[in-house]
Amino acid sequence: MHKFNTYLMLSLVVFLFPCLLLQATLTTGSLTTVPEDGNETRIDRIGVIFDKTSRAGKEAKVAIEIAIEDFNNETNQHSVLYYKTSRSKAAHAAIAAKELIDEHKVKAIVGGHTWEEASAIAEAISEANHDHDIPMFLSLATKTPLQEPDQWPFFIKAVPTQSTQITALAAILQSLGMHQVTLIYETSSSASIISNLSRAFRKTSSELTNIYGSQLTKSSSLDEELELLKKQQRKVFVVHTSLELGVRLFQEAKKMEMTGDGYLWITTNQITDLFHSINSTVISSLKGMVGVKTYFPQNNPEFLDFKKRFRQKFQSNYPEEHQDEPGIFALQAYNAAKQLEKYSLESVHQWKPVPATTAEIVYVHGKGYHSVYWTEGSGFSERIEDDISGVKNYTDYMDNVGQALWPVQPWYADRRRRNLAETSKNLMKVGFPAKSLFEQFVKVENDSQTNEPIFSGFVVEVFDEVMRKMNIPYERIPFYGSYDELIKAIPSKFDAVAGDVTIIEERYESVDFTQPYTESGLEIIVPVRSRLSNQAWLFLKPFTGKMWWLIGAVTLYNSFIIWLIERNHNEDLRGSIVTKIGIIIWLAFTTLFTLRGDKLHSNLSRMALVVWLFVALIITQSYTASLASMLTAQRLEPSITSIAMLKNMNAKVGSCNGSFVGEYLTDVLYFPHNKVNNTYNSTQGYAEALNSGEIAAIFLDVPVAKLFLAQYCKSFIRMGETIKVGGFGFAFVRGYDRLSEANRALLNVSENGTLKKLEDTYLKSEKCVDEESSPDKDERLNIHSFWVLFILTGGTSTVAFAFYVIISIREFRRSNQDQIHLLKLISFMKDWKRHMRRSSSIVVNVESARHTRNIDQYQDDIDDS
Repeated sequence: MHKFNTYLMLSLVVFLFPCLLLQATLTTGSLTTVPEDGNETRIDRIGVIFDKTSRAGKEAKVAIEIAIEDFNNETNQHSVLYYKTSRSKAAHAAIAAKELIDEHKVKAIVGGHTWEEASAIAEAISEANHDHDIPMFLSLATKTPLQEPDQWPFFIKAVPTQSTQITALAAILQSLGMHQVTLIYETSSSASIISNLSRAFRKTSSELTNIYGSQLTKSSSLDEELELLKKQQRKVFVVHTSLELGVRLFQEAKKMEMTGDGYLWITTNQITDLFHSINSTVISSLKGMVGVKTYFPQNNPEFLDFKKRFRQKFQSNYPEEHQDEPGIFALQAYNAAKQLEKYSLESVHQWKPVPATTAEIVYVHGKGYHSVYWTEGSGFSERIEDDISGVKNYTDYMDNVGQALWPVQPWYADRRRRNLAETSKNLMKVGFPAKSLFEQFVKVENDSQTNEPIFSGFVVEVFDEVMRKMNIPYERIPFYGSYDELIKAIPSKFDAVAGDVTIIEERYESVDFTQPYTESGLEIIVPVRSRLSNQAWLFLKPFTGKMWWLIGAVTLYNSFIIWLIERNHNEDLRGSIVTKIGIIIWLAFTTLFTLRGDKLHSNLSRMALVVWLFVALIITQSYTASLASMLTAQRLEPSITSIAMLKNMNAKVGSCNGSFVGEYLTDVLYFPHNKVNNTYNSTQGYAEALNSGEIAAIFLDVPVAKLFLAQYCKSFIRMGETIKVGGFGFAFVRGYDRLSEANRALLNVSENGTLKKLEDTYLKSEKCVDEESSPDKDERLNIHSFWVLFILTGGTSTVAFAFYVIISIREFRRSNQDQIHLLKLISFMKDWKRHMRRSSSIVVNVESARHTRNIDQYQDDIDDS
């Protein structure tokens, strides 16, 4: 029985051993087991998180296995690998990290080829329940945010960032003189490329002018995106997508003739780092593509040994892969695993990746690609390092390495300042209106000898200046249709349109406009009429109403003072109350025009009158001058003063033939269609229609209105109401990548005085209008011009009145005193007579009787007196 039990146990062991072995292999990915004892600080349990279906994940898996095998063979220790797949999704990467920590108690995790995966793994580590030490996380993501992830002390960047590759890309564009760049990136990969490129371009003269980020998964989407890009000039594209999408994008661009001479396609290392994994057929389809690739030395013995072992193991693990060359992903994973085994948990923070300073630049040609190198601080070189002599050959620009990189394509012939749009077949096609209403803007006429069109005018000169500053050659093409048809000809016939074209919202649907280079708005032009023809009260216009009231008040006040002073000396100033009022009013007007000093008896009245006559002289002369100016100068005003008046009159209006104004009048201002006439093709036709009454007004853009009034400044005038609409602008294809540069060039043309000179040459039209401008209320004489004179005359009259009152009071008092003295004298005389009578009675007796009668008679005479 004992032997039977022993036999049974041995049979179970033999039967179960393969199953246990298979389970260990499936779980750990390695035939090694976890040691039961040893140094707990040694990193012996390692988690690996990759996308097992991607080329980067496959290379990293094989490389890490080689590194662990080397370590186990060299040290006789055992490190266990636990594999989890991320499926290139951040959520799956986080779940995988949690499982590795909870189930396998790993002490380190390696993985995360994208920043999205790496950050998700780090978050899962920080949030997991740790029974032991927190595992180290070695991120293999080359793209990281601008700010260091300090919130995760266990986070270690195991590989250098791709900043060197981005800087090298900016150096290429700078050396070739490329300034305007369009970025095409895949949103599923990473949007950090925008900030990284922008930061690198700020140090050079390049600029991201257009950014396309979308999930381009269908051919139709590619066609739509490339159709928008096809009409752009200086077509320089930076592509940051997956390898599959990048290949499909470039192949589609080649079908649409968007590659080769006239175009430059540069890819980031997200595509070029996988060039070793695609076959020659796919490579040849990318002919002409330039790429920035992560550099690593491939000729040293250590890498050659690793390469041999990698190819054998890779072919064994992934026989479906036809290309077994190790790339940067394999090398980075191998180095990370090798370095990880050299450190304990306590010392792993001391390890920092050696920063990369060199990038490889590739140019696809034939079934392969040529390479040169760029090193930070040194520039470009054909060789980064000679294995035998160690000689490095650098140059600041690509003059010396251009033929090595692009031995076939001729587009680099101009070296430092290459212009990709210089070829004649790629000249920008610009349409000009051949039937512009005003030749001052655009004039197109045929050369009698060559029969070629000759272009001139204000718009042509301004556009020439803008294109000259942007260094863009272009071809002028006349267009004989309407302005709306001219705009719609973009992009089928023209790449741009330059003319007296108004910027409106509807046109923005198909084109992009620059900022206006002329004054914006619509002016209403109507016939003029004289302001004097129907003004019966014109004689009152020289003074304002307040001025007239003040003149009347001061005049009456002065005449009252003079009458008051002179009334006792002149019988003509006396009479009834009605007579006195009439006299005062009469004095008020007569003193304005004459000075009758001989008729005045008081110096006070003379003083008041002299000052008032001085003031009246100035006022009357000012009135005469102002009235004469109004009578002799031509004063014009609009015959129609508002849009509402036009509608009430049921009048017809006109607009420029083929412009947007006709639709604006009917759709926005609600004029009936039968009241809008836009059949006129010349300024003379407009003038004749206005003079004959066929139309009552015309609606023109502000610069056009100025020109029209320059020609007919005596007959027509602005209504005074300006309608706000867009001014004239240059139109380009929708999504034009150099629109911001065109606006900057326009600003430069304006600020350096060129635009003003061109306006003076072609559009000098406001002088006549300014001279014929009608006066306003501010031109009438008012109180502010004469207040000192009014105070002077009023004050003088008031002072004369005060003196008159004082003198009158004194004379009144003096007359009272004289009357008292007279009464006293009369009383004295009466007393004296009585005394004399008593004395005469004594003498009468001695005088003769004949004298008595005479004495009595004399006494009677005295009494009578």
